[in-house]
Amino acid sequence: MNQFVGIEGGGTKFVCVYGSSPTDLQDRTVIKTQKPDVTMKEVIEYIRFAQKKADIKAIGLAIFGPLDLDLTSSTYGCITTAAKPGWEHYDVIGTLKDSFNLPIGLDTDVNGSAIGEHRWGAGQGLSDFLYLTIGTGIGGGAVVGGELLHGASHPEMGHMLVQQNRALDPDFEGVCLYHKNCLESLASGPSMKTRWKVDSALDLPPDHKAWDLEAHYLAVGLINYMLTLAPKRIIMGGGVMRQAHLLPKIYQEIVTHLNGYLKDDKIIQHLDTYIVPPGLGEDSGICGAIALAEKSFMLAEKKCNR
Repeated sequence: MNQFVGIEGGGTKFVCVYGSSPTDLQDRTVIKTQKPDVTMKEVIEYIRFAQKKADIKAIGLAIFGPLDLDLTSSTYGCITTAAKPGWEHYDVIGTLKDSFNLPIGLDTDVNGSAIGEHRWGAGQGLSDFLYLTIGTGIGGGAVVGGELLHGASHPEMGHMLVQQNRALDPDFEGVCLYHKNCLESLASGPSMKTRWKVDSALDLPPDHKAWDLEAHYLAVGLINYMLTLAPKRIIMGGGVMRQAHLLPKIYQEIVTHLNGYLKDDKIIQHLDTYIVPPGLGEDSGICGAIALAEKSFMLAEKKCNR
């Protein structure tokens, strides 16, 4: 069985594994996200370790962005306007290629989660669905016609501008460095921490009014995605969504704000199977990185066999 290294790179940590599927993830290692040269040095050391343990065929990297994913661009594989200090314009692909003569699959962290869920999770068998992560940031990956959606760039769904609810949220100034009223600014984990003055959104009890406001903002965002992309399913992951009481609140807000516009019963009457948690739990991203590696290996093999 072919073995691949999967790397999920986030703003606080990089998770590294090698293997072939969700049931074959070996030597999971967590590396703190520091300056890029420090972090990537440890990632490279992990890959070399994995090569001693298995016949590694390719590397898959699902990392925070924004990223340049245009294969024709001179800056392909570089982080562009990263919110993480020191990572702006860092050449992630070039750093790995300097150390390894292996195929490398690259995409954003949230697109990695989408492809992981498509291959093995709650998106299996669906031609069109949306994966959203609600955590330190908010991001979305869309599978359209069986392929990840890429256009002029990758989607930045967390930065969709939404109207701030001044009746329920009169004084909050938002947390995004770029937009005060994007979804990430108003509904991410850091926005909840800042608005309600807690160490973590998860410290807020289930009956706190914070969750009603959170459900409102997320429902508004979801309705926009539903009306724009018409996905067959929406998968919601990330730390903020680890609250059993939150999804039912979101369902109620969606029905209220759609106000009868969508008549599709398989959606409106079954929101609990239309908007769902990840099938892979917290492993969506790392499994997606394995899938990216596998795809890059298969493409390389195809080229060699022409």
